Amino acid sequence: MKQVVSYLISRLEMGGTKVIPWSSPVPSFGNVSRSVIATVGLNPSNKEFVDDRDNELAGAQRRFHTLRSLGLQTWSHAREAHHREIARTCEEYFQTNPYDRWFRQLDFLISGTNFSYYSPMFSACHLDVVPFATACKWAELTTEHRSNLFSAAGDSLGRLVRDSPLRVLVLNGSSVISQFQKISGAALGATLKPAWTLPRVEGTGVSGYAHHGTITDLAGISLNREVTVLGFNHNIQSSFGVTSAVKASIRRWISKGVQEALS
Repeated sequence: MKQVVSYLISRLEMGGTKVIPWSSPVPSFGNVSRSVIATVGLNPSNKEFVDDRDNELAGAQRRFHTLRSLGLQTWSHAREAHHREIARTCEEYFQTNPYDRWFRQLDFLISGTNFSYYSPMFSACHLDVVPFATACKWAELTTEHRSNLFSAAGDSLGRLVRDSPLRVLVLNGSSVISQFQKISGAALGATLKPAWTLPRVEGTGVSGYAHHGTITDLAGISLNREVTVLGFNHNIQSSFGVTSAVKASIRRWISKGVQEALS
C-alpha cells in the first residue's frame, strides 16, 4: 500500500485534473491486504474531505490526511513517514469516521456474503478507478479532466489488486462498469434483470442489468490469478427510484456470485 501511496503522491501536482489540491490520494477505503471482496467506484467523494459548506474536515471529523493535517506546504515535501501515515488512515477508515451515508448502502449489498467493510475478521474494502477526490462531481468533469485523472492514476488499481488477496470485485453503476472495462480490456457479459427495473410514473421504467466476467490483468498489470467481476448498472446512491426490493434482489445476486467465485 505505501508504495502505491508514494506513487500517487508523485502524481498529485499534475495540472488539469480538478483534484482538490490539498487532499491526499485515497488508494483504498479499508484494508485491501485483508480483503477478499472489494466494491469499486469511480473516485472519492469530496465529502471525504469537506463538510456541506466546503470547509475542510478537521479534528474528530477528519477522514483522510491533507497538507494541513500533515503540516506540509506542498506534496513535494512529503516523506516516507507521511506516506505511511496516509496508508494507515486508508486501512483504518471504517474504524474511525466513515462516510456512512454512502457506504452503508453498499455494505448492505455485500452483506449476504458475510463480508463487510465494518468487520475486522471478514473484511471487505472499497477501491476507486481514480483514487483522487475532485472539487466537482464526476459528471461535471470535462473529457480532458477525466483523461488527465486516468493518466495520474496510472496502474495503481492493478497494483493494489495484484498485491492483495482479493477474489471478487463488485462494480457500482454503469459508469464504473464502462471505465473498468476500458482499463481492464475485459468485456463483461450483460444480463437483463426484470426484478431490477426502476419504476417510473410513465413508461416501462429503467431496465436493470447484471454484468459478470473474470479478469487476469488490470490497468496493464498481470494479477497472477483470475478475479471475478460482478457489476450492476444502477448507481445505488444516486440512481433515482432504487427501491428496497431492487436492492434486495441485487444483494441476493451478489451473494450467489461471490459464493460461486469462492467455492
